[in-house]
Amino acid sequence: MKKVLHIISSPQGEGSVSKKLGNTIIEKIQAKYPGSTVNERDLTSDVFPHLDQMQIGSWFTPAQNHSPEQAEAVKISEEAIAEMQEADIYVIGAPFYNFAIPSTLKAYLDHIVRPGITFRYNENGRPEGFLKNKKAYLAIASSGVYSEGEFQSFDFVSPYLKFLLGLLGITDVSIVRAEGLRIEGIKETAFEKGVQSIVID
Repeated sequence: MKKVLHIISSPQGEGSVSKKLGNTIIEKIQAKYPGSTVNERDLTSDVFPHLDQMQIGSWFTPAQNHSPEQAEAVKISEEAIAEMQEADIYVIGAPFYNFAIPSTLKAYLDHIVRPGITFRYNENGRPEGFLKNKKAYLAIASSGVYSEGEFQSFDFVSPYLKFLLGLLGITDVSIVRAEGLRIEGIKETAFEKGVQSIVID
């Protein structure tokens, strides 16, 4: 039995391809690990604030010195981190938005990546993540093809997410793509091709 955290970042609702792909990954996880539970974090309805002075200040102020506003600000981050710590598997929906991730997902991750909490720099100055022995699946949807070919260098989604997850100690990352969703001759089978590529470890 596994604890799965499904992170949804597309505002397209049930029409979202990255969400559909994420749901399919979860179905396959549940088939392999019966009894697995799923916690859904929809970033389009539960929007995380972009970092500001209050938010950052709350992280670096001792809890006993928090103002009421700082206590509320740090609570948002701590609840999100607790979800990450509890989960065994992450399924992260990541549609291409201008060649990168949606700002909702970036804001969420900014609340997760906290020095001393989810990672640290060791005595050699190298980062060490604390979210170890976890598995992540990236459910990526894009109108073009970025896994190969002339536009591969414009994929700022998968390299960024893999790096950031690695910073947190999550190094077992599988990428599942539904790509070419607006290209004739490719879009017709893009989703099914992504589904067929899913391998649950």
